[in-house]
Amino acid sequence: MIADLKKNTEQKMLKSLEALKNDLAKIRTGRAHTGLLDHIQVEYYGSMVPLTQIANVTLVDARTIGVQPWEKPMVGKVEKAIRDSDLGLNPATQGELIRVPMPALTEERRKELIKVVKHEGENAKVAVRNLRRDANNTLKDGLKAKTISEDDERRTQDEVQKLTDKYVAEVDKMLSQKESELMAV
Repeated sequence: MIADLKKNTEQKMLKSLEALKNDLAKIRTGRAHTGLLDHIQVEYYGSMVPLTQIANVTLVDARTIGVQPWEKPMVGKVEKAIRDSDLGLNPATQGELIRVPMPALTEERRKELIKVVKHEGENAKVAVRNLRRDANNTLKDGLKAKTISEDDERRTQDEVQKLTDKYVAEVDKMLSQKESELMAV
């Protein structure tokens, strides 16, 4: 039971780290890339769906993303969803093609993006700590049910804490890398 608990907890912490890595990849550093718009949700006949499910997203050039919805009535909704996102983008519609130019990163915009990066990092840390809490609660339940001993519970709690510290440090490392990437001109 204890080995499974540690293994599952570590796998979930690793998934939290992967999710953070994907979120950080979406935060742009100056060049356009289609992954930037992956998390944008658009209202499509009453339900929210990812942009990539209702439109073709391509690179027009190094600083411009092209979004072409598959249905003409969706152009306005897609443009609004991109504009309302937290990316600070200003799309322009040309017929059925929505052009999303990447504005040059100003010092102020870099600082805003660093705040976004820190927020994402804090969310990842909270997720890791929640996994630690869940593991500790499972251990306490096992102790109450007398399926594990007190010594095993304490030892495993210490090991889970070490895992938590390791992944929180990894999150901090990823954040500092992204911050230095954003501040590089």
